[in-house]
Amino acid sequence: MMIGYVTVGTNDHARALAFYDALIGEIGGRRLSTLPGERGFTLYGTGFDAPMLAVTRPYDGGTADTGNGGMVALVLESRDRVDAVHARALALGASDEGAPGLRAPESMGFYGAYVRDPDGNKLCFYKIG
Repeated sequence: MMIGYVTVGTNDHARALAFYDALIGEIGGRRLSTLPGERGFTLYGTGFDAPMLAVTRPYDGGTADTGNGGMVALVLESRDRVDAVHARALALGASDEGAPGLRAPESMGFYGAYVRDPDGNKLCFYKIG
């Protein structure tokens, strides 16, 4: 795997940590580390030897905003888990960007659901097959 980690920005680090602690815990990950300081760079995952998700305030001190077309996609083990994690994200304060279901072309077997975290970062939960 080439991806080491993907970063999403936040304007409210405490709120973001509450959201991601619960959401990533729901899918079997955990907070791996939080660097001290104003930015609060925090890494989530299953271990440092697997792809990770980082949450931080922007390095330049500016406002975190979402990129048009940017998204983090998290693979899950079943369609039932996609449904459950989507529901959990909504309960944690995410906004719905696409209910769970098959996406075209259906022959690909891509079952996905989409949300935006409390800072507006787009997340996808999916299972292929």
